[in-house]
Amino acid sequence: MKKIIIGIHGLGNKPSQPLLEQWWRQSITDGIIAAGHPPPDFQFELVYWSDLLHPLPLNPDQTDIDHEQYLSEPYTTPVSDELPDPKPIRRKILDYLEKQMDKLLLNDDYSINFTAVTDSIIRHYFHDLDCYYSSECMTVGENQLPARLAIRKRLNEALHNHGKKEILLLSHSMGSIVAYDVMTRSASDVVVDTWITAGSPLGLPIVISKIVSEQKKRLETIREVQTPDNVTSAWLNFSDLEDRVAIDYALAGDYKENTKGIQVQDAVVSNRYAFNGKSNSHKSFGYFQTPEVGDSIYQFLTRKKPIFWKHWITQMRESFPSLPFPPFKKRRILDES
Repeated sequence: MKKIIIGIHGLGNKPSQPLLEQWWRQSITDGIIAAGHPPPDFQFELVYWSDLLHPLPLNPDQTDIDHEQYLSEPYTTPVSDELPDPKPIRRKILDYLEKQMDKLLLNDDYSINFTAVTDSIIRHYFHDLDCYYSSECMTVGENQLPARLAIRKRLNEALHNHGKKEILLLSHSMGSIVAYDVMTRSASDVVVDTWITAGSPLGLPIVISKIVSEQKKRLETIREVQTPDNVTSAWLNFSDLEDRVAIDYALAGDYKENTKGIQVQDAVVSNRYAFNGKSNSHKSFGYFQTPEVGDSIYQFLTRKKPIFWKHWITQMRESFPSLPFPPFKKRRILDES
């Protein structure tokens, strides 16, 4: 079966779709090399939705820093020096803050406290996310649609277009929210082998509350949020402890395993992205360039599915150890000397 990586970007205006897709592909290759692997050929498609909310893309040729199209954070090659160990003190602080936020903001039924305050914060600091959650926010251009539906539609189409392939869904930042919503709604019938989230805000109480609120409109009761049921092999979540968007860096305590036993696996990484002396621990390029993300993608691209009959016999042996199933024959290695 052919394999494909489908990416979906996060909030904020972006450069043009072809350029951003090129930079994502290069960053993925950088990460695979950083993990010590030879970069394989791979099919990649970026689900681009920035144009739905922003009339003009960012332009790398624009030199006026005050211009709306000025691109302040282009792709850069990865930092090659030795990575520092994650900060244990900061990890403890973030763990404490997460528990306090959940107690303060999230009720047992997943409803949110202080909605006026949380909505105000999102509206002020995260325009695209505020627009995504608003039923009144429309896409730009002549054919206006509710932004949330238009953004989801693009990912839904990409997943269904490649539904017969093995899919690795690579989502950054707000893209992980869109991915979760689409996989639990319109594309729940599309098998996603591996889901990678990087710099994800899925652990924030306001996001969890929004997810449950939408699900309650379709289902009678919601006991807990979980890994989407169409994720079949792994959900891998990568966070930098300095990433303010992923302040709730560990998602395993928020999302339960799905019916296939797949539970989110959290990993702390060092996002080293910097340009002109200014670092950004949330940047997508920096996440994809880490050896941890690179190795995960490489393992997906090079992993081979077990031959069906061998997999079946293995399962039968485990279920019925007393039955005389024949052993596998070892491949004969020819002596070429």
